[in-house]
Amino acid sequence: MNASCDASENSRDTIRLFLCGDVMLGRGIDQVLRQPCNPALHEDHVTSALDYVHLAETAKGPIPRGASASYVWGAALDELSFAKPDLRIINLETSITRSEDYEPKGINYRMSPENADCLSAAEIDCCALANNHVFDWGEAGLLETMSSLRRLQIKSAGAGRNSAEAGAPAILPLKDAGRVVVYSFASVTSGTPKKWAATYERAGINLLRDLTDTSAKDITSRISADCRADDVVVVSVHWGPNWGYEIDSEQRKFAHTLLDSGRISVIHGHSSHHAKAIELCDSGLILYGCGDFLNDYEGISGYEHYRGDLSLMYFVSIERDTRAILGVDIVPLRVKHFQLVRPENGDVAWIQQRLDRESRKFGTRIVKSDDCRLLAWIDRTEVA
Repeated sequence: MNASCDASENSRDTIRLFLCGDVMLGRGIDQVLRQPCNPALHEDHVTSALDYVHLAETAKGPIPRGASASYVWGAALDELSFAKPDLRIINLETSITRSEDYEPKGINYRMSPENADCLSAAEIDCCALANNHVFDWGEAGLLETMSSLRRLQIKSAGAGRNSAEAGAPAILPLKDAGRVVVYSFASVTSGTPKKWAATYERAGINLLRDLTDTSAKDITSRISADCRADDVVVVSVHWGPNWGYEIDSEQRKFAHTLLDSGRISVIHGHSSHHAKAIELCDSGLILYGCGDFLNDYEGISGYEHYRGDLSLMYFVSIERDTRAILGVDIVPLRVKHFQLVRPENGDVAWIQQRLDRESRKFGTRIVKSDDCRLLAWIDRTEVA
């Protein structure tokens, strides 16, 4: 499989998706945008979101205040313009609310509804909401998040006013006919509280309680009932710990059970603060951990060897008729001053080597192209 994509290859026979990991626009990032929330926090060691701004500035230099809606995306906007994806899908790991009804869980992310127009600045089409931060400000915060996305005409999946709404997929029509259908789940392995699960009578998220064959088959049965034969299906899963490259056997088996159903093209995994292995196989694509895309971690010490400051844009090309993966291009960027910027050549080499090391365990190679992009391809000589 040649996994290289080029913007000129876009056609009615190919669907191109942009995917990324955790988009964390709350706390410090919210404070540098035009209309921030109350900065008060309820963390053990930090009482104001402005403290995260000061930490970043101490480490890297001044950050503008009252920044525009497009500021945080920086160089990513040029890449999106070049790639021209049909749809743009992110994991939004931030509540959009001014609610003060915080969950006593140590870390709480929120951004103001007025600042949520930064999502429109990047023309985001769909937000996966099943994760361990979208309910940080209680039911009121979750409902305001969903109403803010509706106001911006951005689809969402993975949360709702009840279990039926939380479990429902986002239906994304394509311009030239056809649909992409996105399901969103939060696994308890990501630290998502079990009590956040939506019920018949209570708002919450679409919680995945285990990674068993039974759960996987429940998901594929739901997809068979919901979807048309020609739908392209993406399953977005918030799973696993924040740090570390290990992919346990249960996680991999779960992903393959989903793909082997023949109805799913992409497993969009996230939760890890750094990029993890990619597995490209005949039955589809597994992104085990896309890493953080935007966060306010500059200046926070610890875990530097994982290079969580490096962000990845995943551009996935899918054949419309067969729903097969035609190519995966990966564009490395870096977070600096709460903005996505071009990385140094050494950064690109580092992330290529690390991703290749981890992905080759699953029969996938990651190579660097001449234009500092990364390409994924199946290496049939590797033993998965």
